[in-house]
Amino acid sequence: QVQLVESGGGLVQPGGSLRLSCAASGFTFSRYAMSWYRQAPGKERELVAGITGVGFTTNYADSVKGRFTISRDNAKNTVYLQMNSLKPEDTAVYYCNAREPYYLPPPRSVYWGQGTQVTVSS
Repeated sequence: QVQLVESGGGLVQPGGSLRLSCAASGFTFSRYAMSWYRQAPGKERELVAGITGVGFTTNYADSVKGRFTISRDNAKNTVYLQMNSLKPEDTAVYYCNAREPYYLPPPRSVYWGQGTQVTVSS
């Protein structure tokens, strides 16, 4: 049974930091690219950051570059999102995503976590 369990969300003041974690199980974690998405009220879900399974290549949304860092520990089947210098506009539900790499033929598996709320407010 595939599971992606996010944790680490909460309420933080502007300028503060949070570290999100996503614990994965039920699939070969090291093969999958992992990403964090977020969805604010009334807005579409958007990609925040991603990291490949091999090589650990990362990519970020322009809005979070220099403030957020994605990392993974394949030994612990966990992906992290370190969020610094948080802004009110970072407020959203943050979702963990796992997908098989694009070099594999379709269909490619994609999994989602349930999400964790991040609220940035004074």
